[in-house]
Amino acid sequence: MKKPYFGRLLTAMVTPFDESGVNVEAVKKLVDWWLAHGTDGLVVTGSTGEAATMSVEEKKLLWTTVVQYVDGRVPVIAGTGSNSTAGSIEMTKLAESCGVDGVLIVGPYYNKPTQEGYYRHFKAIADSTSCKVILYNVPGRTAANVAPATVARTAAACPNVVAIKEAAGRVDQVAELYRLLPEDFTIYSGDDGLILPFLSVGASGLISVLSNVDGEILQNLMQAYEEGRVKEAADLNKKMVPLAEAMFVETNPIPVKKAVSLVTGIDCGDPRLPLTPLSEGALAKMTAVLRKNGLLP
Repeated sequence: MKKPYFGRLLTAMVTPFDESGVNVEAVKKLVDWWLAHGTDGLVVTGSTGEAATMSVEEKKLLWTTVVQYVDGRVPVIAGTGSNSTAGSIEMTKLAESCGVDGVLIVGPYYNKPTQEGYYRHFKAIADSTSCKVILYNVPGRTAANVAPATVARTAAACPNVVAIKEAAGRVDQVAELYRLLPEDFTIYSGDDGLILPFLSVGASGLISVLSNVDGEILQNLMQAYEEGRVKEAADLNKKMVPLAEAMFVETNPIPVKKAVSLVTGIDCGDPRLPLTPLSEGALAKMTAVLRKNGLLP
C-alpha cells in the first residue's frame, strides 16, 4: 500500500483563543508540541479548530501563522469547505494565497445535496485551485453521506483530489472506497477509535482528534499493524479507544480543547459559543482516563 499523501497521522488541531481572538503565541507553542509528539501534518480550521465560529480574518491569520511557523517541516492543510460552493471556492483561494499545502473540503451540511450535487460541488472547488484536495465525509455533522462512487467519480475527474477523510463510521464503506479508488488515492480514517479496522480494509492514515494530546500511541498502533504485528496493534488499540472516547464525553472540541490545556500546559482558552466549557462531571471522567494512561500526573 502506498504511503499516505500528506503523512500517516494528521492532527485536526484545536484553535487557542484569548480575549483578543486567535492566540498566536499559543499556536506556535502547540505546533512545536504536536510535531514533537508524533504529528506528520496539521489540519487547520476544521471542526476541531472551531472554524464555524471564526471570522475570515481570523482564519487568514491562523493559516498564515501556521504556514510560516511550520516553515515546511510538515504539510499544512486548511479546512475551507462549507455548504456554499461559491463561498468554499473563495476560502480555498484565500488559503492557497496563504501558502497551505492542501485543503480539506467537507460535504455540504444542511443543504443535503444529491450525489450529483456533491460531485459538482467538489469538482467546482477542485477546479478552482492548484492545491491538493482532501474530501471530507462526515454524515454525523452534515446529515448526508457522500457515496464511494461519487468520491471515485470526483477523483477521476480532478487529479488534485488525492484523499478522503472518511468519518461515516462504516468499515464496509471504507472497503468500497478502497475497491473503487486507485492505489495512490489516500483513505484517511476520520475516527480515532476506528483506525485499526479501517486499516484492515484499505485506509492508510488518520486525521485525528486524539493526537492533539497523544500522537505517539496512534503512530505506534499504525506502525505495528503496518509491520504485521497485529496482536501488538490490537493491544495498543485496547488502550487507545478509551482515550479516544474521552475526547468525546461532550461535543467535540469541548473536551479535547480542555485536555490540550491540561496535558501540554499551553492555555487554549474556552470554546466559543454556542459551544460551552466542559462540565465538571465530564471533566472528571476525561481526566480520570488521561491519568490512567499517564498523560496527567
